[in-house]
Amino acid sequence: MALVKLSASERRRVSAFFTCLILAAVAWVFTTLSNSYNFTVKEVLVYKNTPQKRAFHSLQTDTVNATLQGTGWDMIFSKMNFENKKITVDLHTLDNKDYVVLSSQLREINDRKEFDNQIVGLSPDTLYFDFSNRAVKRVPIRLVYSINYRQQHAQSNDVSIKPSYVTLTGPGNILEHIESWDTDSLTVDSVGETVRTNVGLLPSKEGNVSVSPRSVQVVVPVDEFTEKEISIPVKLVNNHDYYKVKIFPQKVKVTFTTSLNRYAEMDEDLFEATADLNLWQNGGYSTLPVKLSRHPAYCKIVKIEPQNIDFIVRK
Repeated sequence: MALVKLSASERRRVSAFFTCLILAAVAWVFTTLSNSYNFTVKEVLVYKNTPQKRAFHSLQTDTVNATLQGTGWDMIFSKMNFENKKITVDLHTLDNKDYVVLSSQLREINDRKEFDNQIVGLSPDTLYFDFSNRAVKRVPIRLVYSINYRQQHAQSNDVSIKPSYVTLTGPGNILEHIESWDTDSLTVDSVGETVRTNVGLLPSKEGNVSVSPRSVQVVVPVDEFTEKEISIPVKLVNNHDYYKVKIFPQKVKVTFTTSLNRYAEMDEDLFEATADLNLWQNGGYSTLPVKLSRHPAYCKIVKIEPQNIDFIVRK
């Protein structure tokens, strides 16, 4: 195919034409996007002024389609923003009704400036609620935590939570299935001393369940650990026929780790070692393994020597 050769003046005219075309297109886009439009976005509902004498349950989802008025630019940016904003709905009318009309609150919603654009409509416009008797329940608080300790450090005692119970208020049919309440996740790294902090409680997933208090004081005791060795007498168990049994040795050495603060108080009275004679009577064992049936909390057993003991039975 033959190539069309343009003169210098013709190339200038073609270049000017396409430049004008592009500028016109850009101007048209800017003009179009600067016009006013109505567009719809999905937003989350939150409630205030909930009824104090009536427990309620929403009969629809906690999201609505909000129709906003704005420019084409606003519409484009709303599609790019995946984070839902919150629309606060006043529920004071539920004291004597079982529904709330959102259009009657549009002025108040827009006055709160929760949105950059004016809301002109909400769908659904009417929210319906189911009511039941309001109940109160106290349940224990469960600390959700992940702590990484420094070398030779560990938790040395039970976690302290103050207050240790949370008070829930809401419909009885919902509260009856709740046995405990979790905190926000407490995550700490490289811990070498006791952790003392305030931790928030998880908010309720149900809009008609209130939680009190909102946060608790948490103490996680942390101490440096070291090894200790003590001798513990072995107790013979399950000697149902009352045989005269002599065991060798009568004591075993237990090596364990304990916190420095409790090192001095760790003695044999806090431990119990047992050997089960049933293993000889029913299993034909010639030696009996030693097990620790009792030892202090937060002590890690390193080894028991010997792990098995000899015995002589006199019938």
